[in-house]
Amino acid sequence: MGKLHVEAEQIAAASSEDVWALVSDARTYPRWGPWCEADYRTPGDAPPRGPGAVYWLRSSRRFGFRRPVSIEKILDIEAGRRLSYTVIGGIPVRNYRAEITLTPAAGGTQIRWAASFDQTVAGRLVYYSLRRLYPQIVAGLATAAERRGRGEAA
Repeated sequence: MGKLHVEAEQIAAASSEDVWALVSDARTYPRWGPWCEADYRTPGDAPPRGPGAVYWLRSSRRFGFRRPVSIEKILDIEAGRRLSYTVIGGIPVRNYRAEITLTPAAGGTQIRWAASFDQTVAGRLVYYSLRRLYPQIVAGLATAAERRGRGEAA
């Protein structure tokens, strides 16, 4: 079965520490992304938001009469540099794996958010949505990290 791939990149005029503070805590996602609620279901290994942690994100967009919830599990972390996760429920994707990578860049931090998943019928529908959302998510994260770096509320 083929794979679908989505990704977005942007340079944030912020330190990797400021970007990492936001991306490593799912509870901050509603402040800068297309989610209205988020929290952890179970802690991970050390630290509590590390590998094995399960969190959920409720979309701020309605689909029919509901706001979908994505349930995700952290697979691996390199603090300050990389976080990988998988979707374990809520959205109709199979073998979804995403990675957020932070790299020092001139004037700040390059953010790269990429995911791949199986090319199923439902997966293709998700792909068309994520293809538009990923650039918005990365832009929102960059803006929030820049505000955080200036001491403003993210």
